Amino acid sequence: MTPPLTQFFQGNSLSDLFAQDIRDRYYGLLLNYPATASWAAYPNVQKYFLQDGSSEATKTSFDKICQKEPWKNLAVLGNTLTGVAIRPPQNQLMQYWREHFGFDDTHLQMMDCSTYLDELSGDRLDQVIVLFPFDRLAHEKHAVNPDTHYRLLSKAALSELGIPCPTYQTYELDQISLDQIQLPQQFPYLIKTSHGLSGEGTYIIRSHSDLNYCLEELQKYLSINLLKTIIVSEFVKHEVNNYCAQFYVNKQGEISLVGVTQQLVSSEGNYLGGLIDYTDDMSKFSEMITAIGQYAHQQGYFGVIGFDILEDRDGRLYGIDANFRINGSTPLCLQRHQLLKLDKAIAKYSSDYRMEGTLDEILTTLRPQLERKDFLILSALEKVKYGKIYTEIYGIVAGETLQEMQQIEQNLHDQGLRLTS
Repeated sequence: MTPPLTQFFQGNSLSDLFAQDIRDRYYGLLLNYPATASWAAYPNVQKYFLQDGSSEATKTSFDKICQKEPWKNLAVLGNTLTGVAIRPPQNQLMQYWREHFGFDDTHLQMMDCSTYLDELSGDRLDQVIVLFPFDRLAHEKHAVNPDTHYRLLSKAALSELGIPCPTYQTYELDQISLDQIQLPQQFPYLIKTSHGLSGEGTYIIRSHSDLNYCLEELQKYLSINLLKTIIVSEFVKHEVNNYCAQFYVNKQGEISLVGVTQQLVSSEGNYLGGLIDYTDDMSKFSEMITAIGQYAHQQGYFGVIGFDILEDRDGRLYGIDANFRINGSTPLCLQRHQLLKLDKAIAKYSSDYRMEGTLDEILTTLRPQLERKDFLILSALEKVKYGKIYTEIYGIVAGETLQEMQQIEQNLHDQGLRLTS
């Protein structure tokens, strides 16, 4: 029997979460996603296709996949799980993590981006926990069977999870051509690719021009052999809330709650971050969490799961996506106990902060806010444009109330910390 879902996980790092399942072997967490771009030494173009941009110009960039995104999870790695990265963060950033997140770089393994999957397929580690299966990582090195993991990550698998979800049809494009698909007569509806990354490959069809754009994108994916399956889904009307509920399912099938965020999404549907109230319970999602957790366990999956839920004005809940991996806002959820001790119940995570100056200058300018944990830096990358240095930041703003949190963000804005989206 699964215990009632009332207990939040008590740790504050990925090491704490995975501790129960990594005692038997030497595990590593590979922090970056695979990519299909020409810069990738090991492009995922053989079996485990992902949709990360339909042309070279629109593909997710190296700095996002191999620097900013991995570092955000490295910040909350903890001190027992080995993290594998192919680009080192700045020393000042790691020093900041040591002071504020208990980061321990003795468990960081740096590998060369041109050889890392060959090294990991050798005997450096027994098993590798991944966010997405890698074509060129040995099958047996994946901590979860990669064929199973890939199927769970497909948007076509949603109806198998035993939760309410929008009605959808799945089409295999090697069996039916795009122009033969009977699309809904009425707008709006959704067309999704099976393994779109970070909102890529999800198209809200509100007009004929939206449809034409979507079909052009799908045709581009087909022409570069990176797409096999699409989903045509009904559109959930009268949405009032967009949640991401996260939990951990261990190898025994036991569930630990990690947190629930309100998703911040642009009008185009792009993910901007999450807002959390650490005093909220997750009871209204209990049935969905139990169903997904049991299904995941039956399939042989262990690890973090985050699933996106829309709530309509009548209080009905619809699962719209399930991510069998560490999610964008997982580090935000893991700050629960640390921030509640400081009476900070409301926090917002965003991957779109930017501030002029070097990281060193920013750490000095924002020292009071960083000391009070009004602001936490998960990831920071210095860049230069027109000869001026600026830093792109993934960060968390936290306050006792929503109003205080918004006031703190305004104060940070006045000091030069801007949201670019």
